[in-house]
Parts: sequence; structure tokens; C-alpha cells
Amino acid sequence: MKNNIVLIGMPGVGKSTAGVVLAKVLGYEFIDADLVIQQQEGKLLHEIISEVGADGFIEVENRVNRELTVEKSIIATGGSVVYGKEAMQHLKEIGTIVYLKVSYDILEKRLHDIKGRGVVLKDGQDLRGLYEERIPLYEKYADIIVCEDNLTVEETIEKIVEQLNAK
Repeated sequence: MKNNIVLIGMPGVGKSTAGVVLAKVLGYEFIDADLVIQQQEGKLLHEIISEVGADGFIEVENRVNRELTVEKSIIATGGSVVYGKEAMQHLKEIGTIVYLKVSYDILEKRLHDIKGRGVVLKDGQDLRGLYEERIPLYEKYADIIVCEDNLTVEETIEKIVEQLNAK
């Protein structure tokens, strides 16, 4: 059943914020995949990353997301979900993938404490490197791309709904 909407994109683009509002507008449930991971693992994201490393966290994230069984839900994923092939295949099967895109300059202003957010960084990788690595993956999986540069949350929601209705 493909009746979910899955939000993907970099940390700080507003997947959770937009997801909650979109769920209210459409009358859907709201699922924050990062919170599901924290509940299932009994730890905060940054604790999981420090215990099992970036690759270990991606395995956990891949497992949790590929096992999601929800209907009529807005799913806000973690920014690194696109590294999990099985998770992304499953999410594509159960929903429409919406990539919330933001330019690097705006993203850099929004993200102050990247490590404290539980962001998966490889050794020596900075925000720019992470951004450039992930953009092609987000674009590959996206059914819809919404550029949020200079948009309010309400304007972002309007654009998402317009594009969903056009599908």
C-alpha cells in the first residue's frame, strides 16, 4: 500500500517540522524515524553512533526503516537513511518520497551543532563533504523535490501538497 509520504533530506532542512504540519493538514499520522530508532535501541542517536560508529548506525537505521509498517503516515527520516538500500526500497514501496532540498549556504546557517544532532559523519568529513555526498542519493530516490530556500514552513507544505496533487 503506497499511501505514506516519506520526507528525506539533509539534517536541518525541517523534515520533522514540516512533517508534523503536513500530517495535520492531510489528517495523517506522523512518524519521526529517528525517534523510532531511539525507542527501539533505548539510546539517543549520538550515543548509538559513538558506540557502534557511523557504519553501525547506518545498519541500525536501515533495519528500523525497512521494518516500518505504517499507513496514511508522514515519515520524517534521518538524513542518512539514503545509505540504506533496503530501507529506501521499502520506503519507496510504501510511500511517495519527497526530498526537501536546501542550498548549502542556508544549511550551513541552520546547522550549528552537527555532532550533537546525531549526524553521521565519516572520519575527517565536514558538512560540505557530507552535503556533496548525499545530494545525488536524495535526488536518486526522490519522487518529488521541493526546494525550500527562503520558504516558510507553510510555503513548503503548500509546495509539497501541490506536487502530491499533481502526481
